[in-house]
Amino acid sequence: MEKKWWQSSVVYQIYPRSFADSNGDGMGDIPGITGKIEYLKKLGVNVLWICPIYQSPQDDNGYDISDYRTVYPEFGTMEDMKILIQKCQDNDIKIIMDLVVNHTSDEHPWFIEAKKSLDNPYRDYYIWRKGEDGQPPNDLMSNFGGSAWEYSPETDEYYLHFYSKKQPDLNWENPKLRQEIYDMMNWWLDQGIAGFRMDVIDLIGKIPDQKIKENGPMLHKYLQEMNEATFGHRDSMTVGECWGATPEIGRLYTDPARKELSMIFQFEQIQLDKKPGGQRWDLKPLYLPDLKCVFSKWQTELEGHGWNSLFWNNHDLPRIVSRWGNEGDYRVLSAKMLATLLHGMKGTPYVYQGEEIGMTNVPFQTIDEFPDIETQNIYQERLKAGFTEEETMYAIRAKARDNARTPMQWNAEKNAGFTEGTPWYRVNPNYKEINVEQALADPESVFYHYQKLIQLRKEHEVMVYGTYQLLFPEDEDLYIYTRTLEEEKWLIVCNFHEKTRKLQCKRAGQVMLSNYADTPAAEKITELRPYEAVIYQMKSWDANHGERGQDHSSDFEADIELV
Repeated sequence: MEKKWWQSSVVYQIYPRSFADSNGDGMGDIPGITGKIEYLKKLGVNVLWICPIYQSPQDDNGYDISDYRTVYPEFGTMEDMKILIQKCQDNDIKIIMDLVVNHTSDEHPWFIEAKKSLDNPYRDYYIWRKGEDGQPPNDLMSNFGGSAWEYSPETDEYYLHFYSKKQPDLNWENPKLRQEIYDMMNWWLDQGIAGFRMDVIDLIGKIPDQKIKENGPMLHKYLQEMNEATFGHRDSMTVGECWGATPEIGRLYTDPARKELSMIFQFEQIQLDKKPGGQRWDLKPLYLPDLKCVFSKWQTELEGHGWNSLFWNNHDLPRIVSRWGNEGDYRVLSAKMLATLLHGMKGTPYVYQGEEIGMTNVPFQTIDEFPDIETQNIYQERLKAGFTEEETMYAIRAKARDNARTPMQWNAEKNAGFTEGTPWYRVNPNYKEINVEQALADPESVFYHYQKLIQLRKEHEVMVYGTYQLLFPEDEDLYIYTRTLEEEKWLIVCNFHEKTRKLQCKRAGQVMLSNYADTPAAEKITELRPYEAVIYQMKSWDANHGERGQDHSSDFEADIELV
């Protein structure tokens, strides 16, 4: 595959509402982001993914857009956005914008016109159907709960919405609608951004009459058309949010020969702590061999045919150190372990704001403390389905999107230094112990571990382009794999749990990065302590383990002994 700048990049995701408030109104804003560019430069990231900053009624925190070319006033102005773009360019940081084109707000001028009459010129920008005996056209469900159809009395028809009823789905079968979107995308690219993260892009090929939501038959033709009409002629980066993707589908999106997207977000690993056949609120413990199986499948099946995105967190997911790490005594060690495991793989890593300091889930107790529309809807649905209040709140505290949306914790001062006003959302009470100021003052902090991981990718091509091989797939505590590029081989060893495990390695290797200060060389290691994670640069051997020569991957696992 041709080398691209985004393959060696590390992306930092910003949720503007919760990142940094510059004017004291309690809500993060664009100037707040601009004021933190030096911090992000210090971390070492070189791409920012910025969640929606467009004009919006904020029914779904900005993912309900009413004007794609105007900035939501509480976030700032278009002039503020231009200043941010320039500041990033001056610091060799690129920006990708959230592209939300599966749906708009019901307050978008297109929809306001569309609902007026059956023959309105904008009617076909959305999806309308007649009901059946006073009931919706079919039993399609919204991802936020309830029917995906909402009755519109103006024309006695229902419109489709896979999310909030204030987020009507766009009709991608309409070529005029597609052209409007492409014009808007080119307008933003002309402003100096480097590409797009595409929200639920796998839904745009929907066929509601056949109950097809994801991966409709026209999806890839639409993406190829979009590529040709917009970013395909620019040196851009694109990543599609694709909840229903398999590796086979992933290759369709990301094979360069197909001219669609740079990479996708797939969520197979994120489903592993829910009960089979249930919702994500139906919890079960993570079984490490399952995680290894999923990660390894995507690593190997996209090799040479596409590119992976690597992530633990985003604005829709709980904090990973609370989810699969240990937010108590081992918070720092487990956060570093999780970072090492992910960043050592092949793909473009994404860091969600606060992840780099080990921010945790919130300890809130009542549903009133979780304002997100999805959380509120699920709470009501699960109570109606017979779950107890205790069961429902336990699941919400573990998995709600709200966990990712509390304000960024900058220091130990009032409101964690996020705002001088009243924050739009409560700050996590642990901000006095977990914050950026504290992290920067501690050379052993989670922050500096992320910084070192990012620097390793910049300095060593094996971390970017090396092939991946999993070792010991059935072990329930240790995640061990190699990266190989020509004659260079790196070994990544991660103890995913609190228990100590015996381990010996017959091959020599030097420590490139560890979350313990005294981790020995590979040939001297005897055990892995709780959450210990090490990246070794291995010396290569000949088949007889004599003088140095080309390494033999097939022999490698035999030279590591686990107890």
